[in-house]
Amino acid sequence: MRITILDPRRPEQPFPPLHTALTEPNGLLAAGGCLSVTRLLNAYRHGVFPWYNENEPILWWSPDPRLVLFPERLQVSRSLKKTLRKDRFSVTFDTAFDKVIAACANARQDREGTWITPDIRRAYNELHLSGFAHSAETWYGGELVGGLYGVAIGRVFFGESMFHTLTDASKAAFAVLVQHLKDWNFALIDCQVYTPHLASLGAELIDRDAFRQLLDRYCTEAAAASAWQSR
Repeated sequence: MRITILDPRRPEQPFPPLHTALTEPNGLLAAGGCLSVTRLLNAYRHGVFPWYNENEPILWWSPDPRLVLFPERLQVSRSLKKTLRKDRFSVTFDTAFDKVIAACANARQDREGTWITPDIRRAYNELHLSGFAHSAETWYGGELVGGLYGVAIGRVFFGESMFHTLTDASKAAFAVLVQHLKDWNFALIDCQVYTPHLASLGAELIDRDAFRQLLDRYCTEAAAASAWQSR
């Protein structure tokens, strides 16, 4: 098994071609490097994301196939529609980014150990302060009960992780966010790898080459000026 080792002193260093990624484990492309804003934006623009456990080197992935959601194909279950109509939750954007990423880390830690390490949290908070990383928050009775975060480049939103402490709280955040992404002229949501939960919301698998072609088009196009202004 041979993969490219990235130089941490060269955040602008290109990633290797995606077709060189391993098939087992699926999509492992490179190791090392850094988590700077420059490196992370370069990764997302080219269909690559970091995922690794604490005390491991940074690992970079581009799986094939890729799970995506086209915003207009969102599927909302009858029960979730009922929940949304009742206004049980309120959903906001970018009001509690660090709390959302911390809650995502804690939720994963409770289940299986987390890849959202302190270094990842710091890196994505820096992306947030730079205007690229965003969160959607679900509130109930003034408490944060669900949410998600990801990275926005052009007309593409790259979802990273979500959490909930009440039933449907993360789904509510996702459904409301997708509706806003449609209004903001986003064309694609990257969901990374297949899960039944995301598939139930309308996400579908496409091959990596098709995904990369979509990124080449949509990452260079501008979303609506009103994007992320709703509170």
